[in-house]
Amino acid sequence: MASTLKNLSEYSQKQLTDISDKKFAIVVSEWNESVTEALFSGALETLLSNGASKENIYRKDVPGSFELSLGAQYVAALEEIDAVICLGCVIQGETRHFDFICDAVANGITNVSLKYNKPVIFGVLTPDTQKQALDRAGGKHGNKGDEAAITAIKMLGF
Repeated sequence: MASTLKNLSEYSQKQLTDISDKKFAIVVSEWNESVTEALFSGALETLLSNGASKENIYRKDVPGSFELSLGAQYVAALEEIDAVICLGCVIQGETRHFDFICDAVANGITNVSLKYNKPVIFGVLTPDTQKQALDRAGGKHGNKGDEAAITAIKMLGF
């Protein structure tokens, strides 16, 4: 469903698993920092409000969204990590660079999830403008960080 029709921070509470003993890694892109910090805040708050312990949430920063896949692989390889949440923002520019980065990141994150057989969540915004990004990072469309955290929780209960 298009995010213009849905608030990313609204989700079904049914079948949320107990995460009090689960360990999460959140990998955050430093590029578009005002957006990714808002995404991180949303993900962190959602994990905490759903029962995660602060000491079981680890943050790792990477330079940009392209590096999310390798950062995710590093933390997914750790046995104690139950789920990985990747947060980034790639804003459409004037060149095809956007297409290459978005494709590589989506495929890379998927591959890490399959390689380690654990949830590795794609919380990467791919908007046309900075305003659209901010609308989805705590603005009028909610926070994709919330959605990414809930997705991790739901996948842990699968």
